[in-house]
Amino acid sequence: MNVKGWVRSFRNNQFIALNDGSCMGNIQVVITLDTDEAIVKKINNGASLSVDGTVIPSLGKGQKYEIKADSITILGECDPEQFPLQLKNRPSLEYLREIAHLRFRTNTFGAVFRIRHTLAYAVHKFYNDRGFVYLHTPIVTASDAEGAGEMFSVTTLPLGKPPLNEDGSINFKEDFFGRATNLTVSGQLEAELGAMALSEVYTFGPTFRAENSNTARHLAEFWMIEPEVAFNDINDNMDLAEDFIKYVVSYVLEHNREDLEFLAQRLADEEKQKPMNERSDIALIDKLEFVVKNEFERINYTQAIEILIDSPAYKKKKFTYDVKWGIDMQSEHERYLVEKHFKKPVIVTGYPRDIKAFYMRQNDDGKTVAAMDILVPGIGELVGGSQREERLDKLTQRMKEMHIPAEEMYWYLDTRRFGTVPHAGFGLGFERLVLFVTGMTNIRDVIPFPRTPKNAEF
Repeated sequence: MNVKGWVRSFRNNQFIALNDGSCMGNIQVVITLDTDEAIVKKINNGASLSVDGTVIPSLGKGQKYEIKADSITILGECDPEQFPLQLKNRPSLEYLREIAHLRFRTNTFGAVFRIRHTLAYAVHKFYNDRGFVYLHTPIVTASDAEGAGEMFSVTTLPLGKPPLNEDGSINFKEDFFGRATNLTVSGQLEAELGAMALSEVYTFGPTFRAENSNTARHLAEFWMIEPEVAFNDINDNMDLAEDFIKYVVSYVLEHNREDLEFLAQRLADEEKQKPMNERSDIALIDKLEFVVKNEFERINYTQAIEILIDSPAYKKKKFTYDVKWGIDMQSEHERYLVEKHFKKPVIVTGYPRDIKAFYMRQNDDGKTVAAMDILVPGIGELVGGSQREERLDKLTQRMKEMHIPAEEMYWYLDTRRFGTVPHAGFGLGFERLVLFVTGMTNIRDVIPFPRTPKNAEF
């Protein structure tokens, strides 16, 4: 039998723990006394080997079988004095971010990225099995789906001396696309166009936001999953999102149990180091199974605000941010609803229209929109979505109020002119999903090479 992998440890000049990254476990390779001494000297942590040998029952603890080596080939040497990944002493996550090109070789990140892969596969399987069409929406766009303005510009114009108009502004007609363009913050608007002919579509691709925020929850480049469904209303939208979350979490529980158990133990060890009042009430796997087995609580925004105002945390002034009707709830508010009050995922609907995007369907009360957010433990908001405004007059009026030029969005408005239908969709940040499932606490640790302010390494 032949096995290949990287050396995780080498004990007593006889026992090699070899790992190829396909799973958490190592295969133990036992070398014989007549193995070439020159080869033995090169068997160091991090080195890559090809081993030919015989599978035999193991007499030692920790494995049922091992490989008795007949021959060993050193594929790649590794100098132990220079190798920055010494696994005997667990390196900090902060340090591992500095060597992100090597952190895949640790047990933690091997588990995280195997789970990330499984989640990505489960996303496609969920939508494919339900007849959705996978739509590739553009990365370069001239529209700002969120109206936030925090976008990365795309240009071929010379930065030092761009062509100017008579008024001194940049003449983007001279640019590659003949107009100002950016990296997309969302594929939603284009997905809506597809849904107006294909009925059920979804996007799953990279998105970008030039938000100068250096927190454990923000990335400049991240991946979004965005289904759009014709003929769906807000209730259909909630049902789809809940089914989706339960499906992908169930899929990981079934296919990555060993990885989850490792991360759960790692998280439990970390929790022990925290003060009692800061420890999590529920273990990682228990949390995931709880999400799968229980119905999500559904409340409207007004009820959520009332719960927060009546809460002991608010009365004792434990919230950093104030609570009143009309606010955009902060993570601390969302997590209180999920972790303390309901103790399960919560779907909040009926948000004030003044804090939501132009495309959300306006409710009859004139104050709220048919929006929904799904809140989960440890994260807060995981999903944000809405029924879309399909009425042309309502949509154009809202765009006018928000100073969104209708002439530049003619293609979006055309779907309301020609055969409009009620429709709905949502967006789920993939990294937040991975964060939730793995129990990691920093979003930079669930994407291979994080892009953040002042950081574009690797």
